[in-house]
Amino acid sequence: MHAHSDGELMKTKDFTITFSGLKLGSHEFNYDLDDTFFELFEFSDYSDLKGVAQMIMLKSETVLDLDFSFNGSITAPCDVTNEAYTQELENSFSMQVKFGEEYNDENDELLILPHGEHSFNIAQYLYELVVLSIPPKLNGPNAGNGLEDFIEDEEENEKETDPRWDQLKNLLNNK
Repeated sequence: MHAHSDGELMKTKDFTITFSGLKLGSHEFNYDLDDTFFELFEFSDYSDLKGVAQMIMLKSETVLDLDFSFNGSITAPCDVTNEAYTQELENSFSMQVKFGEEYNDENDELLILPHGEHSFNIAQYLYELVVLSIPPKLNGPNAGNGLEDFIEDEEENEKETDPRWDQLKNLLNNK
C-alpha cells in the first residue's frame, strides 16, 4: 500500500472494502473527497468539492451493517442571483450487506453478495451520498435579499396599477 501523492487521481478501486480478513465488530473508513472523486463519475455540475465521507461497518457473522455519512461543501452558482457561493453539505444513510446466491444491488438499502465474496466497492454509494446531499434549490447568501426585492417590486407595480391597493391604503391611513 502506498499513500496518495497529490497528483495521483482517485480510482474506483480505492473504494473497495475487503471485509474477509476483518474481525467481527465495528470498522471505520474515512475518505477525503475532492473534485477528482466527481471525475470518476464524469459529474461536472459543481466544482470545488471538499469533504469527508465516512463509512462505519459493523461486521457480524452473517451481515455487514453500513452507516455512511458525509460532511463537506461545494462551490455552486446561486439559483436566484447566479453568484458562486459555498454550499455546505451533509448527508447520511444506512444499508446492509448480506450474502446470497448471486450479486444483487437493486435495493438501495441492501446489497447481496454471492457467498464466498471477500470485498465490495462503495464508490457508487459514496457518490450518491454526496450528490444527494446537494440541495435541489441552491440559495446563496444573497438569494433571500434578491427574492424580497423581487416581491417588493411586484407590490409596488401592483400599487400603481391596482385601485384596490389605493382603497386599502386609504383605509389603513385613516385609522
